[in-house]
Amino acid sequence: MTKFLQQLINGLSIGSVYALMAVGYSLVYSILNFSNFAHGGVIMLGAYFGFFALTLLHLPFIPSFILAAVGAGLVAVACERIAYRPLRKRNAPFLYFIISAMGASIFLENIVVATIGPTFRTYPPIFSTEPIMLGNVALGRLDLLMFVISAISLSILVYIIEKTKVGLAIRATSYNGRASTLMGVNVDRIIFTIFMIGGVLAGIAGVLFGMKYTVYPQIGVITLKSFIAAVFGGLGSLPGAVIGSVLLGLIETFTSGYFSSQYRDLFSFTLLIFILVVKPSGLMGKVTEDKA
Repeated sequence: MTKFLQQLINGLSIGSVYALMAVGYSLVYSILNFSNFAHGGVIMLGAYFGFFALTLLHLPFIPSFILAAVGAGLVAVACERIAYRPLRKRNAPFLYFIISAMGASIFLENIVVATIGPTFRTYPPIFSTEPIMLGNVALGRLDLLMFVISAISLSILVYIIEKTKVGLAIRATSYNGRASTLMGVNVDRIIFTIFMIGGVLAGIAGVLFGMKYTVYPQIGVITLKSFIAAVFGGLGSLPGAVIGSVLLGLIETFTSGYFSSQYRDLFSFTLLIFILVVKPSGLMGKVTEDKA
């Protein structure tokens, strides 16, 4: 029972970070109907922003955290303005958006390799590594921090989407962009907003992931897992992205705990193939043809 609870805690922790990444995919997909594969580069830069704010600028954790989140948000917006907006203005096919996103991802990764270097970097110790003991179950302080920050961030996002005028405009645009424009919604501003929100969440995820593991130019590869989670829950569905992320985190940790960590990625990508074959729209996603 102790092992089960330990793996449950670990799964919720990593699943919550996956959720921060996955909602960025879902936000963009809900409006533009394509998967933003440059999201991994934004997460990577967020991890670097936090690292250098702590080590070079010697800022405390909270200002470094905020700087990383805002910096990643600005990078995401810049990607949209440079790589996607010209395609939107020309009504380019969605395949062009995907190619442009892949190009942006490769550019961000290689610009970091060329300027900063490919070496692995470790965040300085910020919190005590001594776990909090709940009986025989060890609750890592960093794991608890990851879960709490992710939960607060996602709760704020839900409030924005469900309770504000901006959220109403985002939901309207995701349903029908042309009709929203006729009703006075500035679609360009909404696209700017979702990229900014997705980038901020990506920066938060990058810092948390970098603190738990290490920072390196290929850290954006982890977004493959969040993409699986978004597909599992249903692309375009924020609740689906969160549920899919938590389930994926639990599947990975239980696989590692009861079988072997070597099978973790095997289970993840097998799950992706299974979902695409059996239910392409995911657990809570909409069928693409049904979107106006």
